[in-house]
Amino acid sequence: MTRSPQPFDYNALSSIPAMWTIAAQRFSTIAAVHDTHSVPPVNLTYAALYRQMQEFAAGLQALGVKAGDRVGLFSDNSPRWLVADQGIMALGAVDAVRGSQAEKDELLFILENSGATFLVTEDYATYKKLCDRLDNLSIQAIVLLSDETPDEDERLKVLNFHQLLELGIGQTLQPVPAQRDDLATLMYTSGTSGKPKGVMLSHGNLLSQVDGAGRVVRLQPGDRVLSILPVWHCYERTFEYFIFGHGCTQAYTNIRHVKKDLKEFKPHYMVAVPRLWESIYEGVQKQFRDQPEKKQKLVQFFLQNSARFIKARRTLQGLDLENLTPSVLDRLTALIQIGPLGILHALGDRLVYKKIREGVGDNVKYFVSGGGSIAEHLEDFFEIVGLDILGGYGLTETSPITHVRRPNRNLRGADGQALFQTETLIVDLETRQPVATGKQGLVLLRGPQVMQGYYQNPKATQKAINADGWFDTGDLGWLSAQGDLIISGRAKDTIVLTNGENIEPQPIEDACLRSAYLDQIMLVGQDQKVLGALIVPNVDALEKWAAAQGYTLQLADSEVKNQASGKSLAFDSKLVQDLMRQELNREVKNRPGFRPDDRIGPFRLISEPFSIDNGLLTQTLKIRRNVVMDRYQGMINEMFV
Repeated sequence: MTRSPQPFDYNALSSIPAMWTIAAQRFSTIAAVHDTHSVPPVNLTYAALYRQMQEFAAGLQALGVKAGDRVGLFSDNSPRWLVADQGIMALGAVDAVRGSQAEKDELLFILENSGATFLVTEDYATYKKLCDRLDNLSIQAIVLLSDETPDEDERLKVLNFHQLLELGIGQTLQPVPAQRDDLATLMYTSGTSGKPKGVMLSHGNLLSQVDGAGRVVRLQPGDRVLSILPVWHCYERTFEYFIFGHGCTQAYTNIRHVKKDLKEFKPHYMVAVPRLWESIYEGVQKQFRDQPEKKQKLVQFFLQNSARFIKARRTLQGLDLENLTPSVLDRLTALIQIGPLGILHALGDRLVYKKIREGVGDNVKYFVSGGGSIAEHLEDFFEIVGLDILGGYGLTETSPITHVRRPNRNLRGADGQALFQTETLIVDLETRQPVATGKQGLVLLRGPQVMQGYYQNPKATQKAINADGWFDTGDLGWLSAQGDLIISGRAKDTIVLTNGENIEPQPIEDACLRSAYLDQIMLVGQDQKVLGALIVPNVDALEKWAAAQGYTLQLADSEVKNQASGKSLAFDSKLVQDLMRQELNREVKNRPGFRPDDRIGPFRLISEPFSIDNGLLTQTLKIRRNVVMDRYQGMINEMFV
């Protein structure tokens, strides 16, 4: 392992580019970025990467980019994104970022709203998607992050990546030192409805993440990090600043290659969203289901006993969210249980869990999760197999991290303790007065990571941040006596039944996903007597179950109204419906804190998964609830007739 240099006070830096200047000196010969999926493959040291950043900045300067200019940056995660981002910042300019796959109208809105005068795109196709509407904007030149040769008859000046670097090589760069309060970037909220808002993040906002995260996890130069999330999303972006500020090596992957890259790259760290952990979990479960029946029973025996073991261990450590202050008797009982259970757990680790860790490279120090709370069954599973997940919380408006679980206090089910200099206040949703510790309310935050405001939207800014600097997250949650934040739902996602009961859908949905037969679920039922659900079943598990009953599964939406015929089972056949009812009832009833109003009444099975491509998931894999509601409104209405 590379010896770590003396710790550096990143809180003393004035800007993100200043961080890169230091990183390039301290870690010059260490590999910074590694991308085997690009053509050609990329492998750059810190010194080489920094040199490209400087050349890119000089090229932009030659095109006329100057301090304060807005530059659209529409690209996905890659080493060249970093080069462009830091080239723009080095000139004191501000980038307005979004992914290249975003809708045309959304990208054009960002260009117009930000007042961008230059545009950097991932490739020629992204530029061509926009070019017919650029005449109405103030764009002076286009830079492609690809090596494609632009058409000679383009109305605007268009350069590819290498052409811009060559232009920069012959220039004397005149960087513009930024201050912590200077605007660094505009990050447009993806949202699920309405026009996106430009979140104004300063250099100080971004640096607070580098400093704050460094107080939670101590990275070593040369530590390997696998990157899968879109970098235009704040979560991935500031995590990358953090790891590059400490000399790590980052490899790039995607959904198609992630399982292979985990095994081959052997990362020490990776950040992701709950949906990825669900995918890894389901992949392992599928391997279990493919084993002979005797082996399946043995695996389940180990998992069940290991679940009891980690429950006892949490009690001993005071890390059971359902019992944060265990009595002497609780601890004694746990101590008695942990001995024999520990033996079985160790045996399960040697025979089963070790192979799972090998499947992700067997070098993981920590996974880091954000973008939503992790379902309880995922928390249990990854703890059982020895893969530690540090869950966290934050929003784009808070740069984004405000809370994260610590290695020495990894309270599963919680969203962590506050970062350095971050304050948390829980208030009553109606009165806005503070509530008692342990009581649910609206989560307000204050700290160095809170945005400067929404760009050109003072009304929205005033609504989000009060006169005392408290940011309204729109999330519901509570604080433990130890300062752990537990997010319980979104205020605007709350489903209110006709009896007045307020239901937070996410915890119930997470509980239902414990079933092997459910892949995705979204609760509905606003102003109804009971909850309903739209369910995307796990077709692989359902087909195997149907085969065991002597049937084949007929893949059709329940809207088709097919009935079982011969040896074929449709989604709305009685056998399939009874199975799903049984699964829903069991998982909802077994959920901690179960109430009768949590029961799911009518439900419908749909064959089309919620995905980014069909617009039902955000780029960070959250369900676009209002879009799903619109898509299936007829089905939902029919449910409650």
